[in-house]
This record gives sequence, structure tokens and C-alpha cells, in this order.
Amino acid sequence: MFLLIVAHLRAVLSDPGIVPIPKTSMDFSDMHSGEGPRKTSDGWTVCMKCETYRPPRAHHCRVCRRCIRRMDHHCPWINNCVGEFNQRFFIQFLFYVGMASVFAITMVIVSWTIEPSSARKETKHIKLVHSIILVIESILFGLFVIAIGCDQMSAILNDETAVEHVKREGPARARKSRLVLLQEVFGRGHPITWLWPFYVDRYRQPQDSTMYNV
Repeated sequence: MFLLIVAHLRAVLSDPGIVPIPKTSMDFSDMHSGEGPRKTSDGWTVCMKCETYRPPRAHHCRVCRRCIRRMDHHCPWINNCVGEFNQRFFIQFLFYVGMASVFAITMVIVSWTIEPSSARKETKHIKLVHSIILVIESILFGLFVIAIGCDQMSAILNDETAVEHVKREGPARARKSRLVLLQEVFGRGHPITWLWPFYVDRYRQPQDSTMYNV
């Protein structure tokens, strides 16, 4: 539960990869009229809502009203976007919710197994109702996070975010090994640290920041 809370807070409070607004305003009037190109030769695009350049695979979030690097989706569970810099915390949160569901169901089974035969019937009725509600809730949450978790892992291994899948704009990219794809999300540390919400990847730094200073 402690790791679940930490992972959730980090997913909520972490910067998902917000593309900064340039200090100087840029003129995109030609693009508003449909005359100028909206994509540079190196894959950078122009967001007409933020009126700024954004790196490849960045998309505009209607809820956050900002462009997010490698945006997957906006999640109401964390009231934040799931993007390049907080996706691992989101997956950790899903993992620990699933573990909590398994733990709750296990404790229900254990409690009924070791219950003394002398327990009162009134207590058994209350315990039965409580156990049924807890098991149903745990199963629903468990199945839900398993479905989302599998979807997240599939997106990582296929190198395609949910936004790219919906918009069908997955550009041709160099093939990467599964380990590299996982390291891009969880960091370059040992795989054991991938589920540790306190781990900080010192090698993970924002790239292509020079365009923001235009």
C-alpha cells in the first residue's frame, strides 16, 4: 500500500513531458491560412493551439491544454497525462493496485480458513457480506488494472502510444530491442528498480531542447 501511494503521487505530481512555451511569441499566421508547412524536415511539428513547435511524437492534450511529449492518454485516475516522463509511475501504480487486489482476496480466504468454529452466527453474517463486497471490489479492480497494464506494455513493446494508434500516425522508426524499449520507459537501471517508485534515472534527460529557444 505504501508503494502504491508513492507511485500514485509521483504519477500525479510528475511532469509527464510538457512541451515548454517559448519565451518569445512566434508568427504562425501563414499556417493558420493553410499556406505554410506544419512539419519540419526533422519531424518537429507545429501545434496551432499552443502556437509553438513540438518534438516528434508529442501531442496536444485538450484537458491539460498543453502539448505532451510521447503522450499516451489523459488519465482521470491521476488527473494527469501519461507521457514520456511519468509513464513508469503510472504502470507501477497499476501493478501495486493489482497486488493489493490479490492480497485482499488472499486475506479473505485465509480469514475464512482459520475462523474458529465457535464464532457467533451474527458475526458470520456480517463477515460474509463484508467478504463478498471485498472480493467483488478486488476482482473488478484487479481485472481493470490488468487490462490497462497489458495495454500499456503492448504499447511500449510495439513502440506506439495510444494516441498514435487512434490517429494511425505511427511513423516508420528504426526497430529497437524489447530491452531498449522498456529502458526508454523504466530507465537504464537494473530491472528490479523498474518497480521501485523512488528510483531516479540520471541518464534520462529531455532531448531536442534547442528548438524551444527559437
